[in-house]
Amino acid sequence: MVNAAMHYTLYGIQRSGSFSIEAALAEAGQSVQLIDIDIYNDQQHTDDYRALNPVAKLPTLRLPDGQLLTESAAILLTLADRHPGLLPTGTPAHPDRPQALRWLLFLATEVYAAIEWVDYPERLAPDAPDPLRQRLVERLRQRWLLLEAAISGDPWLLPSGFSAVDIYIANLSRWSLGREWRDANLPRVQRLTRAVTARPAIAPIWARHFPDQVG
Repeated sequence: MVNAAMHYTLYGIQRSGSFSIEAALAEAGQSVQLIDIDIYNDQQHTDDYRALNPVAKLPTLRLPDGQLLTESAAILLTLADRHPGLLPTGTPAHPDRPQALRWLLFLATEVYAAIEWVDYPERLAPDAPDPLRQRLVERLRQRWLLLEAAISGDPWLLPSGFSAVDIYIANLSRWSLGREWRDANLPRVQRLTRAVTARPAIAPIWARHFPDQVG
């Protein structure tokens, strides 16, 4: 296990998936250099950034030994291996760890991936009709209802308490759902998010990424 403070470099931008990684590093007490990638001016498609992340998405994390990591779930799992406390661990294996991994991967594959099609349906179908757009939103919301029902902690996802999966939930819940729908249908997710954003290490990061959703 790696416990000493290390230096990471995180490529991202406010309101993006880089929040999850920055917040996890803060919880682990690790220093990080932040490098903004201006996706609004297509900086993610430059040759320099594609050399770091060939699929031209955020976030990308450079580890202290120089390795590059993409894919938020893989980054969070790597950080949890290096910095105990981000996911349930123990010998024998913590009983909550299988569910932590289950829902971490669910968020990455069933939620995060779907958000791209909700936000940019033209990438799936250049002439996407409105019914397709609405069906994509409904599918994403159905996934969130499954996660809502699975929250079994108080207020965390897992009975054993806070984990990096809670950070991931808070981050992804800010996108593409519609605030009114989220407030009406995801009370557990909302309570979990408030608890995540109240954590001392995370609060200032949340305020910088989502200044319109503080408190």
